[in-house]
Amino acid sequence: MDHLPFDTRSLLFRFTDVREWIYKLTGLLSSLSAFVLEIVTARSSCWHVWEFNTTAVQCVSFGLWEANYHQEVNASGSQIKIPVNTPIDSTWTLPLEFQYARLLIFWAILMKPIVLIFCAMAIKISCMKDPFVEMQIYCYMMAALVLFVSSLFAFTSVSLNLLVDLYGQYALEFPPNFPVQKEDLSSKQFTAVFPTGLLIATMSFFGVIMFLSEISYLKQQSQVKSKCASKAAPQKA
Repeated sequence: MDHLPFDTRSLLFRFTDVREWIYKLTGLLSSLSAFVLEIVTARSSCWHVWEFNTTAVQCVSFGLWEANYHQEVNASGSQIKIPVNTPIDSTWTLPLEFQYARLLIFWAILMKPIVLIFCAMAIKISCMKDPFVEMQIYCYMMAALVLFVSSLFAFTSVSLNLLVDLYGQYALEFPPNFPVQKEDLSSKQFTAVFPTGLLIATMSFFGVIMFLSEISYLKQQSQVKSKCASKAAPQKA
């Protein structure tokens, strides 16, 4: 048994090292993926998709900062549809829920780099020759907390948007020069914004679990080292 290339103890150490890196990289990748999805969701023009009973414009897609539609125009005697992008600015009457959706998704995106910075700091510290465990734990705790709050903001934004669109009277008012009016609204389509927000929350929650698992692992390792040090002290004496 002594001549085997590795023993049970070395195998156990390798396993714990691999498990630690799985926690680290999975939490980092989950946070990064949620960050990218939040940017895509915020830039999406399909927060609301409304159909209208008009011939010029049948469907309008509303984002948080822009409205998109295809408008029929007469070109040389033939009707063609051209894409039109209209910014949603001060000429529109924006309801509070619309402004809250903007603000929440903005803060969710703004908080994600903080998560990545704390996570990167913890990984950097772990690569040192004599890593400072308490600092790693602090970094992962901050990353988990900010990630949880960020995902809560993003999920609240898309949930509020869905509830108001499906079950409430949306108070968004178009500017006078808009080609359609709310009185012409015929139906509302279900969009992919809410499922994407749910995916963001799930990935963020998974990242939080990975960070908390890493914290638990670091605390266990710290306790083991403390016990080993306390046992070694009397022997040296």
